[in-house]
Amino acid sequence: MAQFFNEPSRTFNEYLLIPGYSSKECRTDNVSLKTPVVKFKKGEEPALTMNIPLVSAVMQAVSDDRMAVALAKEGGISFIYGSQSIEDQAAMVRKAKSTKAGFVTSDANIRPDQTLRDLLELKARTGHSTTAVTEDGTAEGKLVGLVTSRDYRVSRMDPDTKVSEFMTPFEKLIYAKAGATLSEANDILWDNKLNSLPVIDDNQRLTHFVFRKDYDSHKANPNEILDEHKRYIVGAGVNTRDYEERIPALVDAGADILCIDSSEGYSEWQAETLKFVREKYGDSVKIGAGNVVDGEGFRFLAEAGADFIKIGIGGGSICITREQKGIGRGQASAVQDVAKARNEYFEKTGIYIPICSDGGIVYDYHMTLALAMGADFLMLGRYFARFEEAPGQKINLNGSYVKEYWGEGSARARNWQRYDMGGDAKLSFEEGVDSYVPYAGMLSDNVKQSLQKVKSTMCNCGVLTIPELQKKAKLTIVSATSIVEGGAHDVITKETSSGIK
Repeated sequence: MAQFFNEPSRTFNEYLLIPGYSSKECRTDNVSLKTPVVKFKKGEEPALTMNIPLVSAVMQAVSDDRMAVALAKEGGISFIYGSQSIEDQAAMVRKAKSTKAGFVTSDANIRPDQTLRDLLELKARTGHSTTAVTEDGTAEGKLVGLVTSRDYRVSRMDPDTKVSEFMTPFEKLIYAKAGATLSEANDILWDNKLNSLPVIDDNQRLTHFVFRKDYDSHKANPNEILDEHKRYIVGAGVNTRDYEERIPALVDAGADILCIDSSEGYSEWQAETLKFVREKYGDSVKIGAGNVVDGEGFRFLAEAGADFIKIGIGGGSICITREQKGIGRGQASAVQDVAKARNEYFEKTGIYIPICSDGGIVYDYHMTLALAMGADFLMLGRYFARFEEAPGQKINLNGSYVKEYWGEGSARARNWQRYDMGGDAKLSFEEGVDSYVPYAGMLSDNVKQSLQKVKSTMCNCGVLTIPELQKKAKLTIVSATSIVEGGAHDVITKETSSGIK
């Protein structure tokens, strides 16, 4: 006989937090959002933590190398999308990992035999005024000179003038050798009153730049998460089809953590993928699995060896799995059920497996609710797709800027590998849509504002850490009428008053 859950399947929108006692210590600058990313034994420290509880979704429209660096600067992790060739995904991981904190891979490079016209076209494309001159015009080529805007005057020079004629030659450059620390590189910058400092290896090949402007940027990102080599922490998505080839390539490229990207994680395919990782790498490679929506699914993936477990089916803003297949669960109900199973598993085994709520976040306050219900961190798609750093194209639509946002289950993405059907099976219907989201500007500004709200709410609850919030939070179900009551009502707002004062 079929099993029935008698409780309604609830969303975050149906809950509110009840305030708790706030002491004088409950100030936002005292709140820590540090959270574990991978499993750990009781009494031990997790091998990987984040300074904010946010990761970006494994989606073409969300997570590439640019997003990976931007989010790592804020203290979170981006999972670079896997619905591309193994080579291209590994290249994205490698590019993100090559960006050390303060050390930038040059993306404005030119050959000495090219012209001022070529240089101006390059500057228009990249927006950079400092250009490395290398023998082959690549970011890793032998450095032979440097060009800044002070080296030429467009109005007085022939556009066909060779770069070699006006560049500052290598012999006159001040540079740092590969292996120098960021502190050492910054000392050279400041001592010599430079705006940029090339870093070269023993063969005079360019490895990085250090810029004076990034000194302040580095100080402005105290939450950034770095590996032991001062490189940003980078994640990558994998599937249950080509994992035997894709995972080694991503590990070789330097990925710090992997995540199985699937619409439904309670499957033999995921168990086989996790088994492959454990047999080949032991515990040295960290990998999350999912998605599940109940305790039974959690226990399955926990026993299979997942380092973290994702929760959610059909809750994403571009996901139509529920209406196509009638499968899924309200995200709030799913998080609560899986969190209960996580806690029971911890009590039984002494192993804590972090859980990630994936989908269902519409408003910033939903983030706090998800954490209070037991999530250790949140995976967001639509939220990050709105930002400048997301891969989607920015378009002027009827006078307003929007970003393209499409689901991995859409015909546009053609990511059938995330649907665990085995063999070469392909879907005959979509589980995602192609859409737009309002453009919201830079990631950093938006993330800071969203998390300031989370911290403020935590202070209202009388807590300063996420584990405290999970332990002490008081939540109440709200009615449809009280949802209306919670917003502006029975007034005419000035934004919609059409001239009424």
